[in-house]
Amino acid sequence: MPLHRLTLALLALCSAPAVHASAQHVACPTDPGVAPRGELTAARVAAATPGDAQDRLYEGPVWRDGALYLSDFVHNGTFPSRIRRFTPPDRWETVLEDSGSNGLALDHEGALIAATHDRKQVARVDLARGTRTALVSTFDGAPFNSPNDLVMAADGTLYFTDPDYQRKAAPGGQPLTRVYRHHDGTTTVVDDTLRNPNGIALSPEGGTLYVAGGTADGDVLRAYPVTAGIPGPGRDLARISGGDGLAVDCLGNVYVTEHGAHRVRVFSPAGDVLATIRVDANITNAAFGGAERRTLFLTGAASLWSIDLDVAGLPY
Repeated sequence: MPLHRLTLALLALCSAPAVHASAQHVACPTDPGVAPRGELTAARVAAATPGDAQDRLYEGPVWRDGALYLSDFVHNGTFPSRIRRFTPPDRWETVLEDSGSNGLALDHEGALIAATHDRKQVARVDLARGTRTALVSTFDGAPFNSPNDLVMAADGTLYFTDPDYQRKAAPGGQPLTRVYRHHDGTTTVVDDTLRNPNGIALSPEGGTLYVAGGTADGDVLRAYPVTAGIPGPGRDLARISGGDGLAVDCLGNVYVTEHGAHRVRVFSPAGDVLATIRVDANITNAAFGGAERRTLFLTGAASLWSIDLDVAGLPY
Protein backbone atom coordinates (compact mmCIF):
# COMPACT_ATOMS: atom_id res chain seq x y z
CA MET A 1 0.00 0.00 0.00
CA PRO A 2 1.89 4.74 -0.81
CA LEU A 3 2.09 7.61 0.22
CA HIS A 4 3.61 11.29 -1.23
CA ARG A 5 3.74 14.36 -2.47
CA LEU A 6 3.93 18.87 -4.58
CA THR A 7 4.61 26.42 -2.83
CA LEU A 8 5.42 25.75 0.08
CA ALA A 9 3.70 25.64 3.49
CA LEU A 10 5.50 24.40 6.58
CA LEU A 11 3.77 22.09 8.98
CA ALA A 12 4.60 21.92 12.62
CA LEU A 13 5.30 18.25 12.10
CA CYS A 14 8.96 19.00 11.69
CA SER A 15 11.15 19.84 14.66
CA ALA A 16 14.45 19.91 12.81
CA PRO A 17 15.77 23.20 11.40
CA ALA A 18 14.84 23.64 7.74
CA VAL A 19 15.26 26.04 4.89
CA HIS A 20 13.21 24.46 2.13
CA ALA A 21 9.84 22.79 2.03
CA SER A 22 9.14 19.44 0.48
CA ALA A 23 6.47 18.54 -2.00
CA GLN A 24 4.41 17.34 0.94
CA HIS A 25 4.25 20.77 2.57
CA VAL A 26 6.73 19.44 5.14
CA ALA A 27 10.20 20.84 5.71
CA CYS A 28 13.29 18.78 5.09
CA PRO A 29 16.39 19.69 7.13
CA THR A 30 19.21 21.66 5.56
CA ASP A 31 21.42 18.60 6.02
CA PRO A 32 19.08 15.65 5.39
CA GLY A 33 21.72 13.08 6.28
CA VAL A 34 23.12 9.98 4.61
CA ALA A 35 21.19 7.30 2.73
CA PRO A 36 21.13 3.74 4.10
CA ARG A 37 23.42 1.20 2.47
CA GLY A 38 23.66 -2.58 2.44
CA GLU A 39 21.56 -5.12 4.36
CA LEU A 40 19.55 -3.90 7.36
CA THR A 41 16.82 -5.34 9.61
CA ALA A 42 13.86 -3.50 11.13
CA ALA A 43 12.69 -4.34 14.65
CA ARG A 44 9.12 -5.30 15.46
CA VAL A 45 7.45 -2.67 17.66
CA ALA A 46 6.18 -4.00 20.99
CA ALA A 47 2.41 -4.52 21.33
CA ALA A 48 1.89 -4.13 17.59
CA THR A 49 -0.47 -7.08 17.20
CA PRO A 50 -4.15 -6.63 18.19
CA GLY A 51 -5.50 -9.18 20.64
CA ASP A 52 -7.55 -11.21 18.20
CA ALA A 53 -7.00 -13.96 15.67
CA GLN A 54 -8.52 -12.27 12.64
CA ASP A 55 -6.53 -11.88 9.44
CA ARG A 56 -5.61 -8.21 9.78
CA LEU A 57 -3.45 -5.82 7.80
CA TYR A 58 -1.91 -2.58 8.95
CA GLU A 59 -1.70 -0.05 6.12
CA GLY A 60 -1.27 3.59 5.16
CA PRO A 61 1.02 4.94 7.91
CA VAL A 62 1.36 8.70 8.31
CA TRP A 63 3.28 10.64 10.95
CA ARG A 64 1.32 13.56 12.42
CA ASP A 65 1.72 15.57 15.63
CA GLY A 66 4.13 13.20 17.33
CA ALA A 67 2.27 9.98 16.55
CA LEU A 68 1.85 7.43 13.78
CA TYR A 69 -1.63 6.96 12.33
CA LEU A 70 -2.46 3.82 10.35
CA SER A 71 -5.36 1.85 8.92
CA ASP A 72 -6.11 -1.51 10.53
CA PHE A 73 -8.47 -3.67 8.50
CA VAL A 74 -9.70 -7.23 8.48
CA HIS A 75 -8.92 -9.07 5.28
CA ASN A 76 -12.35 -10.51 4.51
CA GLY A 77 -15.18 -9.88 2.05
CA THR A 78 -16.14 -6.40 3.30
CA PHE A 79 -12.73 -5.36 4.66
CA PRO A 80 -13.91 -3.50 7.80
CA SER A 81 -11.32 -0.91 8.78
CA ARG A 82 -10.45 1.44 11.61
CA ILE A 83 -7.80 4.12 12.15
CA ARG A 84 -5.37 3.59 15.02
CA ARG A 85 -2.78 5.87 16.55
CA PHE A 86 0.58 4.68 17.83
CA THR A 87 2.46 7.04 20.14
CA PRO A 88 5.99 5.77 20.78
CA PRO A 89 7.15 3.85 22.59
CA ASP A 90 4.09 1.68 23.19
CA ARG A 91 0.76 3.51 23.36
CA TRP A 92 -1.99 2.30 21.01
CA GLU A 93 -5.42 3.91 20.57
CA THR A 94 -8.31 3.46 18.17
CA VAL A 95 -9.22 6.97 17.02
CA LEU A 96 -11.88 6.16 14.42
CA GLU A 97 -13.97 3.02 14.13
CA ASP A 98 -15.52 2.09 10.80
CA SER A 99 -13.15 4.26 8.77
CA GLY A 100 -13.23 2.09 5.64
CA SER A 101 -9.70 3.29 5.02
CA ASN A 102 -6.60 1.91 3.37
CA GLY A 103 -3.98 4.54 2.53
CA LEU A 104 -3.70 7.66 4.70
CA ALA A 105 -1.99 10.96 3.95
CA LEU A 106 -2.00 14.65 4.83
CA ASP A 107 -3.62 17.31 2.71
CA HIS A 108 -1.91 20.59 1.85
CA GLU A 109 -3.19 22.09 5.11
CA GLY A 110 -2.08 19.19 7.30
CA ALA A 111 -5.46 17.48 7.73
CA LEU A 112 -5.76 13.70 7.54
CA ILE A 113 -7.11 12.29 4.26
CA ALA A 114 -7.91 8.68 3.42
CA ALA A 115 -8.39 6.36 0.48
CA THR A 116 -11.51 4.40 1.40
CA HIS A 117 -12.78 1.13 -0.01
CA ASP A 118 -16.15 1.05 1.77
CA ARG A 119 -17.36 4.21 0.01
CA LYS A 120 -14.94 3.98 -2.94
CA GLN A 121 -13.74 7.55 -2.48
CA VAL A 122 -10.98 9.78 -1.18
CA ALA A 123 -12.14 11.68 1.89
CA ARG A 124 -10.94 14.22 4.45
CA VAL A 125 -11.16 12.74 7.95
CA ASP A 126 -12.19 14.73 11.02
CA LEU A 127 -11.09 12.60 13.94
CA ALA A 128 -12.58 14.94 16.54
CA ARG A 129 -16.06 14.63 15.04
CA GLY A 130 -15.63 11.11 13.70
CA THR A 131 -16.72 12.21 10.23
CA ARG A 132 -15.55 11.90 6.63
CA THR A 133 -16.02 14.46 3.86
CA ALA A 134 -15.67 13.23 0.28
CA LEU A 135 -13.05 14.93 -1.88
CA VAL A 136 -13.62 12.76 -4.97
CA SER A 137 -16.12 9.90 -5.35
CA THR A 138 -16.62 9.04 -9.03
CA PHE A 139 -15.02 9.07 -12.46
CA ASP A 140 -17.11 9.24 -15.64
CA GLY A 141 -20.21 8.85 -13.51
CA ALA A 142 -19.19 5.55 -11.91
CA PRO A 143 -17.66 4.68 -8.53
CA PHE A 144 -13.98 3.86 -8.26
CA ASN A 145 -12.79 0.28 -7.69
CA SER A 146 -11.12 0.61 -4.28
CA PRO A 147 -8.89 3.67 -3.82
CA ASN A 148 -5.72 2.38 -2.23
CA ASP A 149 -2.99 4.97 -1.71
CA LEU A 150 -2.72 8.71 -2.14
CA VAL A 151 -0.56 11.80 -1.94
CA MET A 152 -1.41 15.48 -2.04
CA ALA A 153 0.85 18.16 -3.46
CA ALA A 154 1.49 21.48 -1.78
CA ASP A 155 -0.87 23.19 -4.24
CA GLY A 156 -3.71 20.84 -3.31
CA THR A 157 -3.39 18.51 -6.31
CA LEU A 158 -4.41 15.01 -5.27
CA TYR A 159 -2.92 11.86 -6.79
CA PHE A 160 -4.27 8.41 -5.95
CA THR A 161 -4.22 4.81 -7.12
CA ASP A 162 -7.32 2.70 -7.77
CA PRO A 163 -6.61 -1.05 -7.98
CA ASP A 164 -9.33 -3.66 -7.52
CA TYR A 165 -8.06 -5.41 -4.36
CA GLN A 166 -11.04 -4.38 -2.19
CA ARG A 167 -13.49 -3.81 -5.06
CA LYS A 168 -16.03 -6.20 -3.49
CA ALA A 169 -16.32 -4.03 -0.38
CA ALA A 170 -19.07 -2.01 -2.12
CA PRO A 171 -21.03 -2.16 -5.39
CA GLY A 172 -19.75 -0.68 -8.63
CA GLY A 173 -16.35 0.06 -10.06
CA GLN A 174 -14.33 1.04 -13.09
CA PRO A 175 -13.46 -1.04 -16.18
CA LEU A 176 -9.73 -0.44 -15.61
CA THR A 177 -7.33 0.05 -12.72
CA ARG A 178 -5.77 3.50 -12.92
CA VAL A 179 -3.70 6.28 -11.41
CA TYR A 180 -5.69 9.52 -11.06
CA ARG A 181 -5.04 13.23 -10.63
CA HIS A 182 -7.69 15.46 -9.02
CA HIS A 183 -7.37 19.25 -9.06
CA ASP A 184 -9.91 22.07 -8.78
CA GLY A 185 -12.82 19.64 -8.97
CA THR A 186 -11.61 17.85 -12.09
CA THR A 187 -10.37 14.25 -12.14
CA THR A 188 -8.09 13.04 -14.94
CA VAL A 189 -6.21 9.82 -15.67
CA VAL A 190 -2.44 9.81 -15.17
CA ASP A 191 -1.97 6.18 -16.24
CA ASP A 192 -4.34 3.35 -17.17
CA THR A 193 -1.70 0.84 -18.27
CA LEU A 194 -0.56 -0.41 -14.86
CA ARG A 195 -2.19 -3.52 -13.43
CA ASN A 196 -3.40 -2.72 -9.93
CA PRO A 197 -1.33 0.41 -9.27
CA ASN A 198 -0.63 0.55 -5.56
CA GLY A 199 1.88 2.72 -3.68
CA ILE A 200 2.25 6.34 -4.76
CA ALA A 201 4.63 9.12 -3.71
CA LEU A 202 6.15 12.43 -4.79
CA SER A 203 9.80 13.41 -4.71
CA PRO A 204 10.73 16.03 -2.08
CA GLU A 205 10.72 18.90 -4.57
CA GLY A 206 7.58 17.61 -6.30
CA GLY A 207 9.18 17.13 -9.70
CA THR A 208 8.62 13.37 -9.92
CA LEU A 209 5.59 11.20 -9.19
CA TYR A 210 6.32 7.56 -8.32
CA VAL A 211 3.88 4.63 -8.57
CA ALA A 212 4.33 0.91 -7.89
CA GLY A 213 2.26 -1.34 -10.15
CA GLY A 214 2.12 -4.33 -12.43
CA THR A 215 2.89 -4.86 -16.11
CA ALA A 216 2.83 -7.88 -18.42
CA ASP A 217 6.50 -8.38 -17.56
CA GLY A 218 6.14 -8.04 -13.78
CA ASP A 219 5.95 -5.30 -11.19
CA VAL A 220 7.72 -1.98 -11.70
CA LEU A 221 8.47 1.29 -9.98
CA ARG A 222 7.32 3.88 -12.50
CA ALA A 223 8.43 7.54 -12.48
CA TYR A 224 6.49 10.42 -14.07
CA PRO A 225 8.06 13.87 -14.54
CA VAL A 226 5.80 16.59 -13.14
CA THR A 227 5.95 19.97 -14.89
CA ALA A 228 3.78 22.88 -13.74
CA GLY A 229 1.69 20.38 -11.78
CA ILE A 230 1.04 18.08 -14.74
CA PRO A 231 2.57 14.56 -14.89
CA GLY A 232 4.17 13.53 -18.17
CA PRO A 233 4.55 10.00 -19.57
CA GLY A 234 6.01 7.54 -17.10
CA ARG A 235 9.14 5.46 -17.43
CA ASP A 236 9.95 2.25 -15.61
CA LEU A 237 12.66 3.12 -13.12
CA ALA A 238 13.17 -0.33 -11.58
CA ARG A 239 11.87 -3.88 -11.51
CA ILE A 240 10.33 -4.80 -8.16
CA SER A 241 8.73 -7.87 -6.58
CA GLY A 242 5.19 -7.51 -5.23
CA GLY A 243 5.55 -3.76 -4.80
CA ASP A 244 3.08 -2.32 -2.32
CA GLY A 245 3.70 1.00 -0.53
CA LEU A 246 6.24 3.76 -1.09
CA ALA A 247 8.10 6.26 1.06
CA VAL A 248 10.63 8.94 0.11
CA ASP A 249 13.53 10.37 2.08
CA CYS A 250 14.78 13.95 1.94
CA LEU A 251 17.59 12.97 -0.45
CA GLY A 252 14.97 11.82 -2.95
CA ASN A 253 15.53 8.08 -2.52
CA VAL A 254 12.45 5.86 -2.87
CA TYR A 255 11.62 3.10 -0.37
CA VAL A 256 9.56 0.30 -1.93
CA THR A 257 7.85 -2.24 0.32
CA GLU A 258 7.83 -5.66 -1.37
CA HIS A 259 4.93 -7.49 0.22
CA GLY A 260 5.70 -11.20 0.03
CA ALA A 261 9.47 -10.73 -0.06
CA HIS A 262 9.35 -9.33 3.50
CA ARG A 263 11.60 -6.43 2.64
CA VAL A 264 11.98 -2.79 1.70
CA ARG A 265 14.38 -1.88 -1.07
CA VAL A 266 15.80 1.61 -1.25
CA PHE A 267 16.26 3.01 -4.76
CA SER A 268 18.14 6.13 -5.76
CA PRO A 269 16.35 8.62 -8.05
CA ALA A 270 18.29 6.95 -10.89
CA GLY A 271 16.87 3.52 -10.02
CA ASP A 272 19.95 2.01 -8.37
CA VAL A 273 19.45 -0.24 -5.33
CA LEU A 274 21.12 1.33 -2.29
CA ALA A 275 19.90 -0.85 0.57
CA THR A 276 17.55 -3.64 1.63
CA ILE A 277 15.65 -3.54 4.93
CA ARG A 278 14.30 -6.91 6.11
CA VAL A 279 11.22 -7.67 8.20
CA ASP A 280 9.79 -10.99 9.42
CA ALA A 281 6.31 -10.98 7.81
CA ASN A 282 4.35 -9.60 4.87
CA ILE A 283 4.85 -5.85 4.55
CA THR A 284 2.51 -3.19 3.14
CA ASN A 285 3.71 0.39 3.53
CA ALA A 286 6.21 2.83 5.02
CA ALA A 287 6.51 6.34 6.47
CA PHE A 288 9.14 8.42 8.23
CA GLY A 289 8.46 9.66 11.76
CA GLY A 290 10.01 10.40 15.11
CA ALA A 291 11.27 13.72 16.47
CA GLU A 292 13.48 14.42 13.44
CA ARG A 293 11.68 12.05 11.04
CA ARG A 294 14.69 9.74 10.90
CA THR A 295 12.76 6.66 12.04
CA LEU A 296 11.27 4.56 9.25
CA PHE A 297 8.01 2.90 10.31
CA LEU A 298 6.81 -0.14 8.35
CA THR A 299 3.33 -1.67 8.39
CA GLY A 300 2.27 -5.17 7.47
CA ALA A 301 0.40 -8.29 8.56
CA ALA A 302 -1.02 -6.98 11.87
CA SER A 303 2.50 -5.77 12.53
CA LEU A 304 4.52 -2.60 12.89
CA TRP A 305 8.28 -2.37 12.58
CA SER A 306 10.73 0.51 12.90
CA ILE A 307 14.34 1.26 12.13
CA ASP A 308 16.36 4.37 12.92
CA LEU A 309 18.22 5.75 9.91
CA ASP A 310 20.75 8.50 9.27
CA VAL A 311 18.47 10.34 6.85
CA ALA A 312 15.26 12.31 7.36
CA GLY A 313 12.21 11.49 5.28
CA LEU A 314 8.65 12.46 4.44
CA PRO A 315 5.85 11.56 6.85
CA TYR A 316 3.83 9.33 4.48
